[in-house]
Amino acid sequence: MNEQWWSTLNKFSFGDTSQVADELAFLVVKGVKRGTSWLQSEGQQTQVGQKHVVLDGKGSPVAVIETVELRLLRYDEVDEEFAYDSGEDDRTLSSWRVGYRNYYERQGKFAPDMLMYCERFKLIEIIKSVEPLT
Repeated sequence: MNEQWWSTLNKFSFGDTSQVADELAFLVVKGVKRGTSWLQSEGQQTQVGQKHVVLDGKGSPVAVIETVELRLLRYDEVDEEFAYDSGEDDRTLSSWRVGYRNYYERQGKFAPDMLMYCERFKLIEIIKSVEPLT
């Protein structure tokens, strides 16, 4: 089997469970999810122009994305446009805030003024089709 051009890229999955990873990988492949964020304390994990491989919940590669924007914002500074680009739930700022608050509260790390890297990315290549969860 020939090595794929993307095989040496950094690989990761979204979320904290395999089910969430599958759901968000599906949204990436469909072009709905074009943004993500993480805490500044977790470190800068990308830079503009860097490509990454998105994995599903089983650790299989599904897509290649490229970072097109990276901003450092407080949780309470995230705007509606970024929430929409994140592609989750109903894509509103209020649902984004609830989802991220719940995620970081589960980890004991939530604060309204916590600093977050907010990344926008574009889909470069679909490696594998992903079916929606039922």
